[in-house]
Amino acid sequence: MSSWLERQLSSHQIQLAATALVSGITVAGLIYGGQAVRRKIAVEQLKASIPPLNDEHKAEGLTDFGAATLPPPSVGEDERVAGLARRAQQGDYDEELISEQLTRTASFLTTPRFEKLRSSFVIIVGLGGVGSHCTSALARSGVSHIRLIDFDQVTLSSLNRHAVATLADVGTPKVQCVRKRLEAVVPWAQWECLNEVWREGQAERLLGGWDHGRGRNPDYVVDAIDNIDSKVELLKYCHEHDIRVVSSMGAGCKSDPTGVFVGDISTSMEDPLSRTTRRKLKLLGIGEGIPVVYSTEKPGPGKAQLLPLREEEFAKGKVNELSVLPDFRARILPVLGTMPAIFGYAVANFVILEITGYPHEFGLGKGREKLYDSILSGLQGLEERLARSAGQDPLGLKIPVTKDDVSYLVEEVYRGKSVISGLPTRLALTRWRSPKDGFKTDQRWNGQKHSKVQLDELVCMTKEEAKMHEEEVLKGGKPPEVMYDVDVVKLVESRHEEERQYRRYR
Repeated sequence: MSSWLERQLSSHQIQLAATALVSGITVAGLIYGGQAVRRKIAVEQLKASIPPLNDEHKAEGLTDFGAATLPPPSVGEDERVAGLARRAQQGDYDEELISEQLTRTASFLTTPRFEKLRSSFVIIVGLGGVGSHCTSALARSGVSHIRLIDFDQVTLSSLNRHAVATLADVGTPKVQCVRKRLEAVVPWAQWECLNEVWREGQAERLLGGWDHGRGRNPDYVVDAIDNIDSKVELLKYCHEHDIRVVSSMGAGCKSDPTGVFVGDISTSMEDPLSRTTRRKLKLLGIGEGIPVVYSTEKPGPGKAQLLPLREEEFAKGKVNELSVLPDFRARILPVLGTMPAIFGYAVANFVILEITGYPHEFGLGKGREKLYDSILSGLQGLEERLARSAGQDPLGLKIPVTKDDVSYLVEEVYRGKSVISGLPTRLALTRWRSPKDGFKTDQRWNGQKHSKVQLDELVCMTKEEAKMHEEEVLKGGKPPEVMYDVDVVKLVESRHEEERQYRRYR
């Protein structure tokens, strides 16, 4: 064995191989050693370049997860994004990049429909939780012309539901915040930002054509206003001027995403904002024909509700006169941050389908015209019978109630149910009590004879209940307080008072 090893070591080839191996190891050591020295020197230089921590040079701590905290976008970054957006809006942007970014939407809608969406013009009024999410969805889907209308600024408390606002945006106009953040996503989109309150007197300008009225008219208007008077004015203007509009009802105090629907405003229930808006519109002659996003979620024990009004707010004056919703001025409506987003995306989805003509269905009006005709006919018959019982000739008697009044009383005042039993079928309207001067007709004008009945004198019952009420109360002289229990009487009185408050909007 030793002789074999001696022969191998004395071999010239083996000696050359060993020499090469040792040389390679030596060179590799020198290289790695040099690199280590250079790395050490570079690290020392880097450390030396870091200034000491003081008022001029501050350091942020790590997060709970051991990561560095991210500062808000710098002004320089905002300027870079704005510069890119300006160039893109002038056409200096690769169309292939736009096509790639929107390819999934285009594939879903198909080319002809997608081109309608890309060229569309949408106006969003109100940029809170609902409006900001709706705007974000429309812009990301390809809408190229968007006008934003809102007078308000981003607040700290609104960050729980706003789509794009950050801490750095608090105190800035919502219209500019939304535009700035979305320009970083869709730099080619065109924007018009109006930092002002919606007013009917400015409607022609606010809802006019693109580019200060010189361009195309809006394809759709989104109502995401939470002020009832402004909301009603906007919906009324759009309805009267044949401008397509969709309205978001209240997302406050809601928590069930499965209860959010798109339907005609006449179908929306279980929502104070919807009920008040619908009621005021009916007083203006608009009972249906406006699509809305609303929730069917019912309030209940343990669920969120309007926070109580502080005593000092009552001391300021008659708070009930300050808004359609009692005490609304100073009461806070709790909002789960997810629900405005769901409402906003439902609105955006509806607008996209409407603009592109994509097949879809939504809840239509109740279609209860025959019911209202029947109730009106029954009320006419009742007034004739009461006039006859008072010795009056009912021939040619008119009543100051229309079919729209019937719809309003049944659906809005009495919520489509009997005030006595709560039943929703076979409904009728009847007087609540006998008038002090009896059932006399007004015959002051020659050839005209009409009943003196007023809307706030009527109640909704089933036909069977109304028949008994006519015999016992209206003809029999029994007071309603004797006929019915105290809860029914209080409910009727509260509904009558409600109607008297709303009468001023007629």
